[in-house]
Amino acid sequence: MISWIVLAFFATIVVYAIALYNRLVRQRQMVREGWSGIDVQLKRRFDLIPNLVEAVQGYMSHERETLAAVTEMRARAGGVPSGDVAGRAQAEGMLSAALSRLMAVAENYPELDASDNFLDLQDALRNIENELQMARRYYNGAVRDLNVTVEAFPSNLIANQFGFSSEDYFEIEDDNERATPKVRFGK
Repeated sequence: MISWIVLAFFATIVVYAIALYNRLVRQRQMVREGWSGIDVQLKRRFDLIPNLVEAVQGYMSHERETLAAVTEMRARAGGVPSGDVAGRAQAEGMLSAALSRLMAVAENYPELDASDNFLDLQDALRNIENELQMARRYYNGAVRDLNVTVEAFPSNLIANQFGFSSEDYFEIEDDNERATPKVRFGK
């Protein structure tokens, strides 16, 4: 009788360990999916920036420094490896700040505001920023769930045994870099 109880106890522990392992795998995949969503939106924004710079370049001949800053921040953001969440967040924050400055300077050029191409690019940028914000929330939620499971007892025993670790949140450290580009719409 005692052997059946011991066997049932160990069987329960094994089933529980398997369930925890599968939960960790599912959460890790959700984090990867979330990061993929962020990466897609960052790529869309990355691809939009040359068009935006080209559209304003003709109007803003005296603002070369602002245009150069956007181009430089785009290059920095593109140079950060995709898996470097903290580095990517920092570079993307600096790019967002540069885009915000570009949009602020663009307000001084009424003929630019009248350009359909520029207005279309502003709208596309706004849509990308909204999608990026949603992707960040999804990713950070998936990271939170994984990190809780990795750090909480008894799931941390399974996580440590099979090499699961906490992931970094996609967050911007500097408050100045938290600003998203301000997009104005036609008058």
